[in-house]
Amino acid sequence: MKAVGRYIVITETKDTSTKTKGGLLLAEGQREDIRYRKGKIIEVGDEVKGILTGDDIYYDRHAGFYIEIDGEVYIVIKDTDVVIIL
Repeated sequence: MKAVGRYIVITETKDTSTKTKGGLLLAEGQREDIRYRKGKIIEVGDEVKGILTGDDIYYDRHAGFYIEIDGEVYIVIKDTDVVIIL
């Protein structure tokens, strides 16, 4: 698999739950207030600068699209959707 242009292939890092200040555990789907999700870079396109394969990132949760290859689900986003590289 090879990303082209300014596209990036990532896998989403799942947070199992988040604890609120009051002690309640919220599942990932219940955290509507969080705009960004964590992911791991699988492949970067040839026009992408400053992002490397294997980097952990935060990206806009509304960005990109899902693609399934050999039973594995990947997310394809543009380099401009990356907000933080960890």
